[in-house]
Amino acid sequence: MPKKEFTYRGHTIDELQGMSMDEFIKLLPSRQRRSLQRGLNPGQRTLLENIRRAQKGQSEGEKAVTKTHSRDMIILPEMVGATLLVHNGKEFTAVEIVPEMIGCYLGEFAITNKPVRHGSPGIGASRSSMYVPLK
Repeated sequence: MPKKEFTYRGHTIDELQGMSMDEFIKLLPSRQRRSLQRGLNPGQRTLLENIRRAQKGQSEGEKAVTKTHSRDMIILPEMVGATLLVHNGKEFTAVEIVPEMIGCYLGEFAITNKPVRHGSPGIGASRSSMYVPLK
């Protein structure tokens, strides 16, 4: 069975990349549509320029990554294929943009909290732990 081709609201990735920004915005859910209609802030604009510059260099053979703190950037069709390092508050997390991510925010793919992993209690953890033998 052949792999199903990606579509976003009935449009292929090639059609999405050929659309103007206004046509693409009409396809988005209301929150993303409102955000993009208000325009990109300077940080988002810089990120988009850096991605375009990196993709131009990538076509010449070099693999470029772009660092960003702009977690509120909506993933656009022209960003597909780029590798971004998104800041999660402590470090940069590598995010490879694939077509299924279109319309989502960058911050959704760089988790900001680490799940709690409870281990065994250490010395001084509680009053009862003083009676637990230390091996």
